[in-house]
Amino acid sequence: MTTDATLTVNRRGFLAGAAGFAFVVGTDGLRQAARAEDRPDRTGFQPNIWVSIGADDLIRIVFPATDLGQGSSTALPLILAEELDADWAKVRVEQLNADDRRYGNPKFGMVLYTAGSSAVQGYYMPLRLAGAQARLMLIRAAAAHWSAPETRLRTEPSAVVDPATGRRLSYGEIAALPELAAAPVPEASESLLKAPSAFRLIGADVPRIDIPAKSRGAFDYGVDVRVPDMLYATVVRAPVEGETPVSVDDSEALAIPRVLRTVTLPDGIAVVAETQEAALFGKSALSIEWTESAPARGYNSEQDLADYAATANDLATDGTVWRETGDVAAALDAASRTVERSYLSDYAYHAQFEPMGAVAAVTDEGRRAEVWIASQTQSWSLRTVTETLGLPADRVTLHMMPMGGSFGRRTELMQPYLRDALLASKAVGRPVKVLWTREDDIKFGAFRPAAAQKMVAGLTAGGALSGWRHRVAAPSVIAYFNPLRWAQVEPQDIITMRGAENKFYDLGAMRAEHLITERRARLAPWRGIGAAYTSFAAEAFMDELAEEAGADPVAFRMALLEHNPRGRWLIERVLEMSGWERPRSETALGLAFAGYADSMAAGVAEIGLDRESGEIAVKRFWTTVDAGLIVSPDNALAQIEGGVVHGVSSALKERITIADGEVEQSNFFDYEILRIDATPEIEVEMAKVDAPPTSIGEVSTPIVAPAIANAFYALTGRRLRHMPFTPDRVLEAIA
Repeated sequence: MTTDATLTVNRRGFLAGAAGFAFVVGTDGLRQAARAEDRPDRTGFQPNIWVSIGADDLIRIVFPATDLGQGSSTALPLILAEELDADWAKVRVEQLNADDRRYGNPKFGMVLYTAGSSAVQGYYMPLRLAGAQARLMLIRAAAAHWSAPETRLRTEPSAVVDPATGRRLSYGEIAALPELAAAPVPEASESLLKAPSAFRLIGADVPRIDIPAKSRGAFDYGVDVRVPDMLYATVVRAPVEGETPVSVDDSEALAIPRVLRTVTLPDGIAVVAETQEAALFGKSALSIEWTESAPARGYNSEQDLADYAATANDLATDGTVWRETGDVAAALDAASRTVERSYLSDYAYHAQFEPMGAVAAVTDEGRRAEVWIASQTQSWSLRTVTETLGLPADRVTLHMMPMGGSFGRRTELMQPYLRDALLASKAVGRPVKVLWTREDDIKFGAFRPAAAQKMVAGLTAGGALSGWRHRVAAPSVIAYFNPLRWAQVEPQDIITMRGAENKFYDLGAMRAEHLITERRARLAPWRGIGAAYTSFAAEAFMDELAEEAGADPVAFRMALLEHNPRGRWLIERVLEMSGWERPRSETALGLAFAGYADSMAAGVAEIGLDRESGEIAVKRFWTTVDAGLIVSPDNALAQIEGGVVHGVSSALKERITIADGEVEQSNFFDYEILRIDATPEIEVEMAKVDAPPTSIGEVSTPIVAPAIANAFYALTGRRLRHMPFTPDRVLEAIA
């Protein structure tokens, strides 16, 4: 794909460029970790591990994250290009295809891991410093070549100029100068950085590098990978987690033309064939008898959620403290009265459009492997290979492919679709592509956890808040999908509990606690992680508290935001945008305010209701977002809009149910997602603040469900406390 910049995948080029020179992130920012003379002798200029400039004037910038559709493959290189003062049309982006922790995400302890809307926030300063360092070296080389004072020189896109003489050298010309090869590498410090007022790329609507090819249908996702001599494998998995085959009859499968063999896997049987179609027919022809004694046979989502609710409602039992300020017990005792409410949410599937899959080529009698994987993490994908095959990392070639959506689904420590491709390839001695069907992806998916929440708050005689207790009964997500991480953080689970900290309000004495319940399904992070349901409970409860206090819901919130002027502005502005005070006849408005990590958002939903069918229609949604400096405004807008759509879909439709250990849904006909004709009109305004960038991709999702629930009460006088708000639940509420 070719546009203003080009995304290329070149592992050998990357490794050669990275050799012998590194930076580390410390308290003083990006620092030199190897001397310039240690750099390999290569054509072109390589000031650091992040960027190289060729005599052809092309600038190659390493993209250390992975792109799941969020646009990071444009946003991250753009940050470095800004400080380098690069001509964006001459930038080429190189995907990092290695678990090289020098490029690790600072928000995840330098693990190569793209999640939590952390890429821009985590890499912002390291990339700026790398660009500024390279720019200074170019200026110094030009100054030496011209025998001019470096303080007199300036840069313009991809060139150094001398205003006094009119002389000009392109970056490519400087890259070939002998003065540059001999130049020492300067310390990268914040004093080198541009003032934000001088930005010309950051904050501008620079087109994403992936969109032209996607628009033409020419973009290659993980699902599109084909390599020479490749076979295809489908997998019949145990219908219930933990069960194993008692007997396998593959005779009918092997009789199908172009089916080659079957391979036994840790949790299923693979059918390997010369075509995808043959593999699917072979899968259908397998006859397998499974054990029926696994503990997971007892998983039943309806009863399990009821058990979680009983745990949450047992106020005598304390959970693991997630956040606590003041003495909440004393505050509640001192209150004139207490208010208690319970909220429930079901399991939710990621519904990413690209199903799970991988291509693996195991060669040299199992001693080498090459894999192509659409994954959110180089680190865990490589670990899956080394753990599955027992290989050292230097015998693995990794190709990170762009993803057709993910939303946290592709973050597992052990990636079963990649594992299965590796084992099948090793068994047959040829490259194998494993691609899950949609039915596989749902039936054997890993889900946002079901949760039961108990909210308790005190009110003074004057209607002020006096104590806040937020109890979340749900299993640990981290313990399941990344036990290594759980060993480090137990019992603190940010995936399950995010949002319950409610740090943007001044709640006074408060306590958020996690009652860690038994896991009763496969689990994974989901867009907004815990905030997708904790903010629903907290903000629906906030409206209920305001009513109990005899207060306006806006005024009640504003009283808790006296020390958060940025949060107050978000609410004030979204009320203006929505025409909050304007009477409606057939619709009603609901407000919500919440945060995700260090970002904040306020939202207003306008809904209508078909009282015969119980269908809620979200007509319009307005949101204001404070995510610090916005690097790519148009892309940020798309992410916020996408988060709203995801939030509406989750609030109204998305629900996984489990009976006797088996997921009951199988495709989009019974796992409904929001359709385009039901998508609301969305209006977004991003706050302009003098602050570093924070998370953008997940901040709008948590505010949607509570805004809809609060609008529903404004319209009907009835409360919705169980998400999703399906027609049967709506009809029950208004009966």
